[in-house]
Amino acid sequence: MYITKVSGHRAATIALEKSLQLLEPTIEIMSINGFGYTYPLLEKVVNKAYMGIIKRTPRVWDFLYDNPNVVKRTETIKNYLHKTSHTKLSQLFEKFQPDTVVCTQAFPCGMVADYKMAHNLKFLLIGVLTDYAPHSFWLNCGVDYYVVPSEESRERFIKKGVHPQAIKVFGIPIKTSFAKKFDKEALAQKFQLSLKIPTLLIMGGGQGLGPIKDVVKSLIKLKTNVQLIVLAGTNKRLLRWLKKIQKKTEKKILVYDFVDYVEELMEISTLIITKPGGMTTSEALAKSLPIVIVNPLPGQEMRNTDFLLQTGIAIRVDRTHDIGEEIELLLKSPQRLAAMRRAAYDNGRPQAAVDTARFILQHPVEQSSPKS
Repeated sequence: MYITKVSGHRAATIALEKSLQLLEPTIEIMSINGFGYTYPLLEKVVNKAYMGIIKRTPRVWDFLYDNPNVVKRTETIKNYLHKTSHTKLSQLFEKFQPDTVVCTQAFPCGMVADYKMAHNLKFLLIGVLTDYAPHSFWLNCGVDYYVVPSEESRERFIKKGVHPQAIKVFGIPIKTSFAKKFDKEALAQKFQLSLKIPTLLIMGGGQGLGPIKDVVKSLIKLKTNVQLIVLAGTNKRLLRWLKKIQKKTEKKILVYDFVDYVEELMEISTLIITKPGGMTTSEALAKSLPIVIVNPLPGQEMRNTDFLLQTGIAIRVDRTHDIGEEIELLLKSPQRLAAMRRAAYDNGRPQAAVDTARFILQHPVEQSSPKS
């Protein structure tokens, strides 16, 4: 179970689904938007409100995110939503009768955990985190295991009261193709790029968020010759603007909305400039790609930023007009770039989806498991 069609939660779900099918071709899998299934109208309202807060008053979301007082005060609402979801969950579970339920977002995980405990059911419930800092909404009786991205995430969960044996550090599930090494010469020919010129990959998640326009404007002014690859996601206005700029600059710019070969673009890139969503971060680490963080969103992305800065994988630039200068400094310091690349490699988990899938298949419901 995941939430939101265009999201890291769904991408992680798809990666897990494909890995499970790879390991056990006869497996039956139902992949479903847990929030959209139980509360379709509320999901639209919440998504709209979330995007509004993120874009207009991000400090509000930063205050709300994993705030113990907020968690406590919303307990009644959370419990109400859990209880009123039981009718629809009963219909779903009676039809499919799962042995294991895997949730890549906290809300459906809590909802299913409540349903499981209320009806004394025995299926295995696993929560899979898609960000590097666990928050308190993940904590629910009835969750058998948590899959987390890093040892730091594991320690945070333990401090929140989760049994150490119930936490598995496998990483954030991403496509298995991120573990593959590609021929860079062949990729250069495919994308008509030069391996002698630094290639900068610019992303803003599936929705093309962040100051991508300002970043591109700054980079095309660089004296250093660079090549740009820009992914606009669902941001159609940004895509149109990029295609116009593409024709006006002498610098090489590749522009895409969505591609299913991000791993190839990361392989050929010198570094990535992005907002640090969990999936993008996990993919970049799998490809040993240094990260330049620009204006991270409050909440989970700020926590991801803390992890990336502490491990030496990334640098953070808050003022977009400084991005060009910071990039030039990085490109003129191959030793620093190499250190960032090594740190990314050390923290990458390209086999996370396969490792998690193998764990799921090796832990049938009959096995007793540690409880949080």
